[in-house]
Amino acid sequence: MSRYFVEFSYDGSGYHGLQKQPNSITIQEVIENNFEKFIGSEINLVLAGRTDTGVHAKQMFAHFDIEKDFEKDIFCKRLNTMLPEDICIESINLVSNDKHARFDAVSRSYEYVISNQKNPFNNKFTYYSKEFLDLDKMNECCHYLLDHSDFKCFSKSNTDVKTYICDIKSAQWKEINNEYRFNITADRFLRNMVRSIVGTMIDVGRSRISNEGFKKILKSRNRSKAGFSAPASGLTLLSIKYNNIFIETWKK
Repeated sequence: MSRYFVEFSYDGSGYHGLQKQPNSITIQEVIENNFEKFIGSEINLVLAGRTDTGVHAKQMFAHFDIEKDFEKDIFCKRLNTMLPEDICIESINLVSNDKHARFDAVSRSYEYVISNQKNPFNNKFTYYSKEFLDLDKMNECCHYLLDHSDFKCFSKSNTDVKTYICDIKSAQWKEINNEYRFNITADRFLRNMVRSIVGTMIDVGRSRISNEGFKKILKSRNRSKAGFSAPASGLTLLSIKYNNIFIETWKK
């Protein structure tokens, strides 16, 4: 039995999220079905995380175990001819059998993009808002995130997790070419956490929530105290990092 990490990217606009679920088309289901056609045996992907309906990923990982040998040198190219145009296999990586796509990840990075100019060719990947945002106030709130550890106030309600503790390593807003871009990196994220943070910070940028109010929200551990959940279209998982676990790699 050998274990492989598969790296892939996707436009999540046309799917009901990443993780397989009944009666809905998901990215995991599409990839698994095409894997099985190529390899000739059932494949169960263990995902590094999950993204909700409409969220995108430039780099996602999953692992699978397989007994039979297969053509690894043509794996990515062949799968990419079989998959729809909005999903791409980037690489396949041999790892030791004790490595886990989710639990061995050391960090994850997301980007949220808000456009203040309407653009019909970019609306799947940004949130359009014509309102001015005060990035100085929003970046001050980023400092509060770095000093905090319990993020229950930004977690989806009724989420079954053992802990709400996350180590946020960096968070920053920048204005680039008529867009507000938020980048955040942490060891882990709770369900809906980034979109909740962004929505609350937008209210700070619009002066609907003060910086002191943002601090109180963090301490409240109450999702109802925080702002709205920003639309999925603007959110992209940029990367997932591991510490030198790949033994051999085959790229697309």
